[in-house]
Amino acid sequence: MTQLIRDSWTEVEPQVEEMGRLFYATLFRIAPETRDLFPVNMEVQRSRLMRALVHVVQMVDQPDELVPFLEQLGRDHRKFGVVAQHYDAVGEALITAIATTAGPAWTPTVRDAWVDAFSAVSTAMRTAAQAERGPASWLGRVVGHERLGWDLAIITVQTGEPIPYRAGQYVSVETPQRPRLWRYLSPANAPREDGTLEFHVRAVDGGWVSRAIVAHSRIGDTWRIGPPMGRMHVDPTTGRDLLMVSGGTGMAPIKALLEDIADRPEQPRTQVFVGGRTWDDLYDFANLRKFSYSNTWLDVIPVVEEEEGSSGAEHGTLADVVTRYGAWADHDVLVCGSPAMIRATVSRMLVAGTPLDRIKYDPFTMD
Repeated sequence: MTQLIRDSWTEVEPQVEEMGRLFYATLFRIAPETRDLFPVNMEVQRSRLMRALVHVVQMVDQPDELVPFLEQLGRDHRKFGVVAQHYDAVGEALITAIATTAGPAWTPTVRDAWVDAFSAVSTAMRTAAQAERGPASWLGRVVGHERLGWDLAIITVQTGEPIPYRAGQYVSVETPQRPRLWRYLSPANAPREDGTLEFHVRAVDGGWVSRAIVAHSRIGDTWRIGPPMGRMHVDPTTGRDLLMVSGGTGMAPIKALLEDIADRPEQPRTQVFVGGRTWDDLYDFANLRKFSYSNTWLDVIPVVEEEEGSSGAEHGTLADVVTRYGAWADHDVLVCGSPAMIRATVSRMLVAGTPLDRIKYDPFTMD
């Protein structure tokens, strides 16, 4: 089944945009009530569908990794008002879209493989959603909006009750400026009793949500926040030293993790590389360096791609610099940043000799 799915996906992948359009057109035709669950502009939603499909295809033979991801996805989808019959409609629309796009490569055997795979996916998601007893989402009020530049802001949101997330995880947020358009953000702090969450948001090109958050968030705005997701965490039982690699606003989950580690009885020796194209991209490095001064277990190294005189930073991409220091084979590794940065860094580390099972990263870091 795994090989059939991957081979057939290779056939349709060059046409994923058309497949995405066909999927949603079919879904809204056979289950018109689902249209109200989605934003008016479907461009971002189609991209997210493709990203989710790619991730499932990549992990289809790794159930220990895939099932927890699907369970989190099922719990997260409760915020949309998704009910059991919606999964059946999604399955029918997905099979129709893939079959139409695949053309002659779509055989009865391939169809059976996709039907079985979607059945396993939907079962994991439905079971997790039905077992969840916590809120489907939380409401929070914007209590801080600090502009660090034209394209970057730190937003502080306070919820009525603390969200039960773990440092390093991410959540989805819906803002009044972009209703029904959700964006994944990582809190830059460990959980607090007062329920405050600090988010670092950079406006990306074509980013409907991120640009609205940075430019138009206002004190008093009400945000809706979905359940925590992601596998970024530091296991205190391994006894291994820790390597963290952060690009751009990937610094946010790193800060949350470091805050959490600092409160533990024992801290692993931790090396952090923080990278950007220029020194200005390392927008919070001064605070991170100050934090390291009072925590001797922590060492931080700035990395810039463009040479800028005597900044003291290492020169090159994060992938270049991190692997220049070695293979890190005896470390636990966490990588946070843009999808392109994560792909480049993880690929280079694997070639350098870092064991795959020591590297953690999350796939959904997009607008």
